[in-house]
Amino acid sequence: MKASEAILSVIVAAATIVVIVGVSVVAFLNPIWVDFEQDRSGAGQLSGYAAADVHAVTNGVLSDLVVGPPAFAQEVGGSPVFNDRERAHLEDVRSVFFAFSVLVLLGVVALVLARIAARGAAWYRRAVGFGAVALIVAVVIGAVVSLVAFDQAFEVFHELFFAGGTYTFDPSTDRLVQLFPIQFWEETTLALGVVLVVISSVFAWWGLGRGADA
Repeated sequence: MKASEAILSVIVAAATIVVIVGVSVVAFLNPIWVDFEQDRSGAGQLSGYAAADVHAVTNGVLSDLVVGPPAFAQEVGGSPVFNDRERAHLEDVRSVFFAFSVLVLLGVVALVLARIAARGAAWYRRAVGFGAVALIVAVVIGAVVSLVAFDQAFEVFHELFFAGGTYTFDPSTDRLVQLFPIQFWEETTLALGVVLVVISSVFAWWGLGRGADA
């Protein structure tokens, strides 16, 4: 393999990982999943809100996160749902989402341009396949770690993206963690892992398996 092809292969593999993760995350940014998981995790009981209010608030949060503007000024009965610290954290989350969205877009562009440059060469498919396999391995390792230490893994994740002290809340008083309790994140993380593995398996088969001969 030429040096240029080797470099492009690394870029394609990395872009494949980023794009698969992006597509998988988007699958869960919808009211159907969020409402379902909040009902399962007892967000209504924890927050004291009726189910309709829980869904209305969190649908508003989703809209602020994905579409904007990021006001996070949801109310129930005329009273604000979130305090200043909670709104600040949600704004931080939206900033992370925006940055990751840009990264996913760059990944898509990289895959398209590399596909054009490859002109049907086998190295492109192999690079996609290797990226997909690498993601599967990462998900499996992450799953094992989460099974034995989910809380610690959740903490490390937040430390990577948010300033210390900005993401800790009191479940007895803060609505943010009442509406999105730990069970919500455990089950969403599990479902996300399954989707990641399924999508990655398809691309791994296309790049490295029988599909590569087509």
